[in-house]
Amino acid sequence: MLSVLTNKLSNYLDKKEVKKVERAFRYAEQCHSGQIRQSGDPYITHPLAVANILADMRLDHESLMAALLHDVIEDTGVTKGQISRRFGRTVADLVDGVSKLSEIEFETKAQLQAESFQKMTLAMSKDIRVVLVKLADRLHNMRTLSVLAPEKRRRIARETLDIYAPIAQRLGINGIRIEFEDLGFATMYPLRHRRLREAMKAAGKNRKEIVAEIHQSIEVRLEQESFPAIVKGRKKHLWSIYLKMREKKKSFRDIMDVFAFRLIVDSVDDCYRTLGIMHNIFKPVPGEFKDYIAIPKANGYQSLHSVLVGMHGVLIEVQIRTKEMEQMANYGIAAHWEYKTGNKTVEASQRRAIRWVQGLLEMQKQAGDSLEFLEHVKADLFPDEIYVFTPKGSIIELPSGATPIDFAYSVHTDLGNSCIACRVDGELTPLSEQLESGQKIEIVSTEGAQPNPNWLNFVVTAKARSAIRHFLKNQQHDESVDLGKRLLDRALANYGTKYNQLRKSQIKRLLKETSAPTFEYVLQQIGLGNRVPFAVANLLVPPSKRNIPEGKRNSSLPVVIDASDGLLLQYARCCHPIPGDPILGHVTPGKGLVIHLESCRNLKEVRFHPEKCMPLTWSRVVHGEFPVELKVEITPERGFIAALASRITEEDATIENINVTEKDAFTSIVDVVITVRDRIHLAEILRRARSLTSVRRIYRVRNK
Repeated sequence: MLSVLTNKLSNYLDKKEVKKVERAFRYAEQCHSGQIRQSGDPYITHPLAVANILADMRLDHESLMAALLHDVIEDTGVTKGQISRRFGRTVADLVDGVSKLSEIEFETKAQLQAESFQKMTLAMSKDIRVVLVKLADRLHNMRTLSVLAPEKRRRIARETLDIYAPIAQRLGINGIRIEFEDLGFATMYPLRHRRLREAMKAAGKNRKEIVAEIHQSIEVRLEQESFPAIVKGRKKHLWSIYLKMREKKKSFRDIMDVFAFRLIVDSVDDCYRTLGIMHNIFKPVPGEFKDYIAIPKANGYQSLHSVLVGMHGVLIEVQIRTKEMEQMANYGIAAHWEYKTGNKTVEASQRRAIRWVQGLLEMQKQAGDSLEFLEHVKADLFPDEIYVFTPKGSIIELPSGATPIDFAYSVHTDLGNSCIACRVDGELTPLSEQLESGQKIEIVSTEGAQPNPNWLNFVVTAKARSAIRHFLKNQQHDESVDLGKRLLDRALANYGTKYNQLRKSQIKRLLKETSAPTFEYVLQQIGLGNRVPFAVANLLVPPSKRNIPEGKRNSSLPVVIDASDGLLLQYARCCHPIPGDPILGHVTPGKGLVIHLESCRNLKEVRFHPEKCMPLTWSRVVHGEFPVELKVEITPERGFIAALASRITEEDATIENINVTEKDAFTSIVDVVITVRDRIHLAEILRRARSLTSVRRIYRVRNK
């Protein structure tokens, strides 16, 4: 069993390193003695197969030792310390890192998957080789899925397609990624896989002559030009064909009409010269050339791509690359692995991988829980890159569909948080505009600016999404704590005391009685509407002063409201209150303080409950814009909507929504939601709108 592995290792490792791997195998064989896999094979066949996969990738001896020992901590009585003493600390850390990724019980399968990935990220951050061993482990498990129950097979296949295949792609390990996808496809959709495989076989017979003709014409021309190159016909794998058929709604014949070839040459110069020769033999299709040598993909992949029109009008996809690039395309960060203790020579691909993992760690800190983290990562794992430039000429890689906000966050989180505008190629551009490759992006930022929650509707990068959510979560926390202080202060007034007069002993007693972790947490819960301020105030005062009857509570002290105050406030959509209106506040669980018109009929049931409803008053100067709903009865005539909209915008108001319904042959009803500063601003808009000859009546809607 061991001889095949030893022969592979002898080709690239020295004898001492091979001996260490053999010693690790014998130890693993002894530890797993008597253990059987579900297939009926001795358990040692699994770690040996994992080591063989890594040997094909020419990984270092420490990774191979870890592969052979990766299950001994979990499945036998061996400890990390014992492995460390026998094989060294690095191998022990790798084995421990892989072991920690094994499944544990969680409430849901989704949570299990999310937690497992979170643990993998932490393990990768310490040593990227952990994920290479894990990918090889998963690959052998996928190859031997047939012995498992159908439901478990499908679950493992789905997880592989969702998480492990994209990770392999992100790290540039194309060979493993393709096998993951095709094995996952065969398990998830066995009938579709079989039909597609049969169709591929049938198409192959019909295509042989055309492929041979194209192949020969390329080889002959390269020979004439004295250009040594390996020309290979490139097979499309089944999963990618299936995805193209499904996503682009193309038939199998449309996809198979494209013939793919790969040309492998000696140097980068030869790549570009060969491209010139290819464009001389066959005409290139405009807009279908991509230079991934000058600008490599995020995973380090390099190649020239071009689509040509060949004989008989067939389309030919050509990839031109060097031998090193070919190896990089297949093995990614595992290609040319160099890892020496105390003196690390890190390839560019490994640096990219390490940067990616560091980005994952930053997202992990900002995410609220493992499921949110996994959601961010999935977005990050499926990029179709574009390349844009900073004002200084640096290249930034972004996924297709990225916006200036994504660009700002990819440069630095602080730049994203303070972004207010953007120039694309010198022109001011909306922050929601999708960027294109080659553009120069300049972000305009200002101190004190903050992310807009609407950005979450159009950002596409995981880093931007997680940073915005993190900021908004912190902001909501601060606002709810501030509101909690005000509401508690108002409740304490009933007991003749104030918030700033509370003593440590009172707060200590409150925390003991409520089992709350901190006083700040209690304030946050009050601000969010999850705790009643009167109940908390009752616990803070001495027992002799407690339990003021509801009827005697002083609920006449109004809370002063200003939109720029930093309180957790929401304005009720049922009545659209604006500055100047008499208002009441309704404390709603999870939402904080919701502001209604005093006359709002939705407050009928809670109006006289001071713990749920309280008087509010607007600050003397209120900043901000507030939505208000208007109803306009109008005589239909050409351009009447444009005329009405013009009068509203002339008064510096924004139209948020407009809807027209026909009442009868002579009257139309226009429902319009606009934003105003206060009641005076609204009165001016109404006055201007009434002056239109087609307007019969215009009034404010105070309750839906």
